[in-house]
Amino acid sequence: MTDRATVAVGAVIVDDGRLLLVERAVPPGVGRWAVPGGEVEPGETLAAAAAREVKEETGLDVRVGDIAWVGDSIGPGDPPEWHFTIVDFWADRLGGSLQAGDDATQAKWVPIEVLATWPMVDTMFDLVRSLWPDQMGDADEK
Repeated sequence: MTDRATVAVGAVIVDDGRLLLVERAVPPGVGRWAVPGGEVEPGETLAAAAAREVKEETGLDVRVGDIAWVGDSIGPGDPPEWHFTIVDFWADRLGGSLQAGDDATQAKWVPIEVLATWPMVDTMFDLVRSLWPDQMGDADEK
């Protein structure tokens, strides 16, 4: 249970019509896919946290750009098991070699046109629907 929201960030990295996703190794959403990201550490800016999380989870170096999406992941219960306020940024790959690490069991470039059927965390459906509405159709969260 939590008594306050935790600030988290993510990075939306697109390359040749593919979105970089990681398979989550820790709750919430173990075994489901999301953009690389995680909690902001004390004294860290949102952009620095996004770049750090991408490096830790994928091995890639990125340049963080504008905000792509903002939302909340709120767990069950009262008070909820978790509450993350998430700020996802557009990011460009600068270098590094793709390799899953830290809180990710896999890192993969996923074609945007298959995201509607990909086993993603719930907030990812909102993000994808917001950024690529034509790709989601009537897809529901899994």
